[in-house]
Amino acid sequence: MTFNYNFFITNPFVLIYLSVVTGLLIGKIQFGKFSLGTSGGLFTGLILGWYIYGKYGLPYKGLENIPAYADKLLKNSVIPKELFLFTLILFIAAVGLLASKDLGKIFKKYGLKFAFLGFIITFTGATICYIMTLIIKGQNLFAVSGVYTGALTSSPGLAAALEAVAVYGKEAESLVGFGHAIGYVPGVLVVILTMQLFPLIFGIDIDKEKAKYREEMHRDGCDNEKERAEVTFDIIAFVFACLAGYFLGKIKIYMGPTIKHFCLGSTGGVLMASLALGYIGKIGPMTFRMSDSVLGAIRELSLAFFLAIVGLRYGYTTINSLTGSGAYLVLISFICGLSALLMGYIIGRYVFKINWIMLSGALCGGMTSTPGLGAAIDAAKSDDVAAGYGATYPFALFGMIIFTILLHKLPM
Repeated sequence: MTFNYNFFITNPFVLIYLSVVTGLLIGKIQFGKFSLGTSGGLFTGLILGWYIYGKYGLPYKGLENIPAYADKLLKNSVIPKELFLFTLILFIAAVGLLASKDLGKIFKKYGLKFAFLGFIITFTGATICYIMTLIIKGQNLFAVSGVYTGALTSSPGLAAALEAVAVYGKEAESLVGFGHAIGYVPGVLVVILTMQLFPLIFGIDIDKEKAKYREEMHRDGCDNEKERAEVTFDIIAFVFACLAGYFLGKIKIYMGPTIKHFCLGSTGGVLMASLALGYIGKIGPMTFRMSDSVLGAIRELSLAFFLAIVGLRYGYTTINSLTGSGAYLVLISFICGLSALLMGYIIGRYVFKINWIMLSGALCGGMTSTPGLGAAIDAAKSDDVAAGYGATYPFALFGMIIFTILLHKLPM
């Protein structure tokens, strides 16, 4: 049996493992107080995805009777979407179960503030996207609406955009998809970097913020050490949380002729289900209160794989766009994400006086950014940030859908 190098190097598992290993090694490098951590796999995935797709897939695009490995690359965008979704669900389920312990108190204390942040972050992003189309004329608003959903890393937003432009034909839909692909990675990068850099720029002492947060929770009668059944790991309960959340995310709620349908999507559904089930604690033989160390290991492993897959799937589109006509769309995405985060930070920190542990999660929730949540957890060394993410996410998602639908209808 001969070794087939082309099939080996284009195998999705080989690419994922290689991206994760190299990414985690790079993530350990310290630049002063800054390091990429688990996010390193995103960068190595971007480079590998760009190289592999460009060398082993793109030359065969549009041709007949192409090699099987090239056909697989072109159909899967390097990595199958199912692997992307699988690792995402594992990460979100682990995060939700970890963060569920303070859920009731957090909603009571911050609920309205988080709802406002969810809307203001998505509104700011949409406004900046539109303004930048006015600065340099000739931008296609179908593509820009896709960039907006990519900048805020929102799959439900993309679905809403595609549904809204369907009446304009396949070309409009493809432009939305193109914009989303270009905007996604800059959106991921900006939220990952800000989670690491905001504490340095604004002089936030994370250890003091964590101590202040725990004091607030204890003072307000939310003792995390209260008696509850806990197990090391309940695989049935964990998978049930994933299943229930996936089902919840598929439920569509009719919101009228303009918005049409609202749904949480796989990410939102799994997050809401795991938060709720973790807060309940136990249903029949299933115990949702599990060891923090085990859930933390699942969270870290699945996030490393998820980020590597993001890089591999979007590597060619992103890097190629930096030197082509999509460069301005990349810039729109980056400025959109940064402006939305800055606005959310200013209001959350200086108006609402929210502790950074909660605010960092709320900012990622307002951006509907799962990779950002992982970066926030890494930077704060605390899973408590996920509660802020979960409390803000549904409101941001609703705002995201509304502004996505409106964006492509505005006059240029």
